[in-house]
Amino acid sequence: MSLYTIKPITEQDEPFLWDMLYESLYVREGEEPFSREVIKESFLSKYVENWGRDGDLGYIAVGNTGQSLGSVTIRYFNENNKGFGYLSDDVPELGMALVKGYRGQGMGTALLTRLFEEMKRIGIKRVSLSVDPNNLPAVTLYQRFGFQEVGMVDTSITMVADIG
Repeated sequence: MSLYTIKPITEQDEPFLWDMLYESLYVREGEEPFSREVIKESFLSKYVENWGRDGDLGYIAVGNTGQSLGSVTIRYFNENNKGFGYLSDDVPELGMALVKGYRGQGMGTALLTRLFEEMKRIGIKRVSLSVDPNNLPAVTLYQRFGFQEVGMVDTSITMVADIG
């Protein structure tokens, strides 16, 4: 029996998406974590604010006792409001995070598999993301899903995958 289920994100999940936005900020070993306030800055808040707008899609892994354990989302941005992994207006950007203690157990793979199935079903052709190259578990997971490096913004690599 699985220790979690995957469900579509609803409006009620927005507070958890804020938690996951914070969890998605990679901090190198030995470095000071970011202040929680940073997720309110517009360059980050745009990933969660007003969740449920046209084109937003995502899933949450929910444990057997009802606790949310991780999320994967896609959201469209435009030239005037680029995300860190922005490629073009018609390529959504992926965001993903898992609660500490639940990483490395296949949940990220399950979330991405479900998202890729739905993107394929609704006709999304490509998806991009931004990841710190030092976050090797994440980079490795994304590569398994066909993501390839296409550029760099600040200290993060931009990756893109074709949805086949």
